[in-house]
Formats: sequence, C-alpha cells, structure tokens
Amino acid sequence: MTRMRAVDAAVLILEKEGSTQAFGLPGAAINPFYSAMRAHGGIKHVLARHVEAASHMAEGYTRAKAGNIGVCIGTSGPAGTDMITGLYSAAADSIPILCITGQAPVAKLHKEDFQAVDISAIAKPVAKWAVTVMEAAQVPGTFQKAFQVMREGRPGPVLIDLPIDVQLAEIDFDIATYEPLPVSRPAATRAQAEKVLDMLAAAEHPLIVAGGGIINADAADLLVEFAELTGVPVVPTLMGWGAIADDHPLSAGMVGLQTSHRYGNATLLASDLVLGIGNRWANRHTGGLDVYRGSRKFIHVDIEPTQIGRVFAPDYGVVSDARAALEVFVQVARERAGSLPDRTAWAAECRERKTTLQRKTHFDAVPIKPQRVYEEMNRAFGPDVRYVSTIGLSQIQAAQMLHVYRPRHWINAGQAGPLGWTVPATLGVATADPDSTVVALSGDYDFQFLIEELAVGAQFNIPYIHVVVNNSYLGLIRQAQRNFDMDYCVQLSFENINSPEVAGYGVDHVKVVEGLGCKALRVSEPDGILPALEQAKKLMVEHRVPVVVEVILERVTNVSMGVEIDNVIEFEDLAIAPEDAPTALALLD
Repeated sequence: MTRMRAVDAAVLILEKEGSTQAFGLPGAAINPFYSAMRAHGGIKHVLARHVEAASHMAEGYTRAKAGNIGVCIGTSGPAGTDMITGLYSAAADSIPILCITGQAPVAKLHKEDFQAVDISAIAKPVAKWAVTVMEAAQVPGTFQKAFQVMREGRPGPVLIDLPIDVQLAEIDFDIATYEPLPVSRPAATRAQAEKVLDMLAAAEHPLIVAGGGIINADAADLLVEFAELTGVPVVPTLMGWGAIADDHPLSAGMVGLQTSHRYGNATLLASDLVLGIGNRWANRHTGGLDVYRGSRKFIHVDIEPTQIGRVFAPDYGVVSDARAALEVFVQVARERAGSLPDRTAWAAECRERKTTLQRKTHFDAVPIKPQRVYEEMNRAFGPDVRYVSTIGLSQIQAAQMLHVYRPRHWINAGQAGPLGWTVPATLGVATADPDSTVVALSGDYDFQFLIEELAVGAQFNIPYIHVVVNNSYLGLIRQAQRNFDMDYCVQLSFENINSPEVAGYGVDHVKVVEGLGCKALRVSEPDGILPALEQAKKLMVEHRVPVVVEVILERVTNVSMGVEIDNVIEFEDLAIAPEDAPTALALLD
C-alpha cells in the first residue's frame, strides 16, 4: 500500500472518477487540498471571485455534457455558507455537483474556532448528502460514496467537509485498484411498457411531456424515436427544452403560465392523454390543476418514487430512469409498428396551431421593445448555439420566442432561479464546451448580482456572448406588483454622474464590463441589434474573453403570462402575418 495524505487520496479519486475540472477559491483551511491538486496536476482549476459563483460554475459545467460532474472548492466558514445557494439550485434541478470545503481541526469544532461552522448540518436540507469527515481513513470511502450518491437515482449535489487535520493526516491508499461504486437506476419493465402503449393507443389526442429527466438521462435520441414511432406530439418543459428540436414536425411547443407558447397551451387543452417523462408537473407549467388536468388521463414516469403522485395522482405511474423507460417503450413500439394508431391528423392539427398562434416580435419602436431582441438573436445564432439563462422577464420572453434544437443547448436554473446565476453558470458551460458558441441572456438585475465573475472569463480566456436586456427595472417583480397597484422598490434607474450618456438608466454596464477586462457594446436602436451581435462574435474570437451586448429597452413591458393555461394574458399585438414574426418557425401566409 502507498502511504499518502488523505487529500492526495481524494484528488486521485477525483481524477479516477472523471471529475477533472474544479472551480473555487483557496483559503487557509483548504490549502492542503490545493497542495494535493498542485502536486498531482490532473485537475484543472478556475479561480472564481465568489464562492457562490464557483458553485454555479460547477453546475453549468455539469449541465453542459452528459457524465460531467463539476467540482466546487472553498475554505471553511463563509465559503461553505456561500455555496448553499449553489447547492439549492443544483438540488432543485437534479444536477450533480461536488462541493468540497475546508474546516477547522476536529478538536476545535465545538470551541467556536475561527470560521468553524457546522456546514454539513446547514447544507443537508439542500444537498443529497452532506458530511463532515472526522477520520482521515474515511476520506477515500466518503469520496467514493459521494460519486455513487450523486449519480444514483435522482441526481443531486453532495458536500464533503474536510477538517484541516483530517486533510493532512497520512493514510494507506492504493489508487491503482480503486473502482467507482456501481450505480443502480430503476428501469421500467416490459409489462409497464405494454400498459403505457395500451393507454396511448386508446387515446385519440395523446401528448408526451418531456422533462429535464430526459436531458439528465441523455435520452433525447430515444424520446424522438419513440415520438416518431408512435406519431405522438411532444411538449418539452422548460428544463426539457431541446430534447426534441423546435423545428421537428412533432414538436408541439411549451405549456405553462409564463415560459410557454400560445399553440402549446392550446394543444395541451385539446389533448385527452398526457405521458410525462422525467418531469415534475411544476406549478408554472401546470397552473391550476383543475384546468390542467381537466378530463384527460395522465401517465407519469420518473426516476424518483416519491415524485409519482407528489403534485397529483396520475392514472398510471412508472418508477424508472428516463432512458431505461424509453428503451423499453421504443422496443414495444417497434414490435407494434403495424398496429399503432395513425396520428397523422392529430399531429397536423398541432402543427396548424403553430401557424396561427404566434406572438409578434417585429417592432421598430425606440426605445427598443424586448421582442425584437429575441427576433434578432434567432437571426444571429444558428441551431448549434448554447443558451444560458436563469430568471426574469428576459428568460420568460426568451423561452416564448427563441428556438432550441439540441439537448443541453438551453441551460436554465429552473426551480430555484437564483439571480446572479447566469454569468458564472455560463462560464462553467463555456469551460466544458470551449468550441461552442455560448450565449447568455440576462436582465440588468441578474447581470449585476455576480458581475465580478466576468473577470474570471477575462483571466482564464473563457469566451462567450452575454446579451443584457436593460430596462433599469426589476421587471418581473414590477409586473407582479400590478396586482397590488404599486410600483415599489423595483426601479434601478438613477442619474449616473459619471456616465450621462446612459440617460438615467443608472449603472454604466459598458464601463464596468471593460473594467473587468472584457468587451462590451451598447445598442439603442432596433436595427443595431443584429450588427452588434455579429460584431460580438468577432470580438469573442479575436480576444477570447466574454463579450457583452447591452440592449437599452423601453422601461416597461408587460410579458405574456397568466394564472391558468387557458387564460394567459397577451399584453402586446399578436402576429397575423409573416412579417410580424419573421423568425418564427411557422406562420400562416
């Protein structure tokens, strides 16, 4: 056996498990771990400016590619508490990340030592597993179990807290014979697949709701094959967007109160059976359950047993990994190919709605209306673009108007939606896939939360394009405040004494971005959006840094949303001719 420090064993295990990209900040209590990374050299490291940002970088890195598990590292005390939002975001969306914290010596944990906090207790509600390792000999087994926990069942984050004396203690460890623990996932049976196909066959207007579990299981190819075999249209959730290409004949649009399409909601309401795979029935997807459920039947497939029936009782539930379920669904569908119902008319009806139920995007007004931004983004970026966003009117309207064609090409913080997530998560995505065009989208408030992380992109040459739609408002909250007849504590505008050219919009994002070592462009006319996006592509390639395109919007825009899927309020003109929505994928002449 080889004698080594516990942290050396931990780093070797990370390499063996395939987690070779870390994001973090060193500190006194985690310096031994950093010394092990330096000694072994197999783990790349990006130095964040804030530990919360490092946790979001790790999440973006995980989301970008099947099999990735991003690692976030911080010292004791506040570094761990800074990670809590990142753990919550990852847990809420079933994303595995590994957070590693330093800690005071074991003997000092109960003595209120400097920066000694029970981080594992704090993290437990928002992590799949959180543990403080009290014995050095337990370090290898703890890391081995951590990877099994993150991968098994519903994926999720883990936090490992390492007291400094535990890190430094020597143990016997043999990496040559180390193997990852086996990972088991529930799989649908043949009998269950037969039942699902029988229920689909008995329906006249069936739909598939494709959730984020399909993305996590890397099962988009099987989803599309199953839809094509059965002829059943597909509605992706926001987390499942990209599981089927938006221009696929069976793509029926998204459903919900906010991030939805008019034709998607109409199609759901016209259906009589819904097969949900890897989805949560989130409230912003369903709205009121009486309207959403109606008289239609529901089948729910999910990897987590307690998800079945959590929101409402389905007519039939299947506990299964999405890929395992779709494998057997496809097998049975192939065998029944000659006897499956003909869905041609139903699919054509769904496509017809896409031609008549579009929102208008082409506005020439100054200040710029946000719809025009997404129209120009559709022009500027092709089907290979990776979009990253988190929350706000910008994210909602982007989901209504952008197009996504590949799995993992819409990367979005879904359930938690923390402001500030977009910049660091995008850096994680671009680190994982440096050859792709990665485009972030933020409102001005989300952008300002962790704006300092742009310096990370400049320092480590992580290029991407960040579109910032600036109305100098907390737009989503302002729209919600209409119900209270107020506009209170939501304005970000002020007269900037150093930048009169921003005309009362407050923060001069261009100066801040340039001060952080990146490039920035400001657009105030609608016809300037596309040229700025094209210039941003060139600047990104030339300088290998983040490039921000700030678009100055009208101060107030109310974005389409409602409280029920049959009562989404449209505040703007609708598209009635192709020129009203020139980049829509379907519009009746």
